[in-house]
Amino acid sequence: MSSGIHSPGRTVELTGFSLDTLRYYERIGLIDPVHRAVGGQRRYSEEDVEWLGILRCLRDTGMPIAQMREYAEQARGGDETVADRLALLEEHDQSVAEQIELLERQRAKLREKIAFYRASLG
Repeated sequence: MSSGIHSPGRTVELTGFSLDTLRYYERIGLIDPVHRAVGGQRRYSEEDVEWLGILRCLRDTGMPIAQMREYAEQARGGDETVADRLALLEEHDQSVAEQIELLERQRAKLREKIAFYRASLG
């Protein structure tokens, strides 16, 4: 097998997604139908793995599946949808920034409590 084509197992290693998730993403249209070998086993291209990397980023930053599907549909639309994709990603980026701010405030409270307990120990 060439280095540009990956087995499902290798794709799991490269992307961190489970086999079930890869099949689910294909079924709901987040990824295009995957090429299959003669025996029917899925074969993922470098482009598939790169796209899955984008999906991993979106998922890990909390983008809902519905928005991910919207983004995937827009990406299939070609250059005509660049402005829409940009707007969707900018909106998501703002949401991520707000989550980070919240987490930083909560972490400060947590650290205050840790300091309190450390001081009480001695």
